[in-house]
Amino acid sequence: MFKPKVLFVCTGNSCRSQIAEGIMRDKAGDHYEVFSAGSHPSRVNPMAIKVMDEWGIDISYHTSDSVNIYLDKEIDIVITVCDHANQICPTFPGDVERIHWSIKDPFIGWDAGDEHLDAFRETRETVCERIEKFLKSRKDE
Repeated sequence: MFKPKVLFVCTGNSCRSQIAEGIMRDKAGDHYEVFSAGSHPSRVNPMAIKVMDEWGIDISYHTSDSVNIYLDKEIDIVITVCDHANQICPTFPGDVERIHWSIKDPFIGWDAGDEHLDAFRETRETVCERIEKFLKSRKDE
């Protein structure tokens, strides 16, 4: 069975794209292969790990990867989740569908305390809504 490969891209691959990868894997089951990457990868933000854990989705094992390592992986759908990544995202070979979601960055700093969790929860909710709409639109096709 063909499973489209979806790549979520943001700048640091630390928050939004990591959250999107986790939610998409959880919601889409075995229907998609899901990855995330960044134009300037850093590390997975502990706050992103924490808010995903609240939903029972473990992204603690995720790594922050460069978008360039996916250029030859026959990606079918690239979804940029930040405006900067949308502007500088490389062109993927083949017939790749490009989608852009402008999602606010919850990142404040690496040493941000739990008082900033609500910003990450808001991002998680926004990403979840977008993914649910995306999956529903694919089911209706």
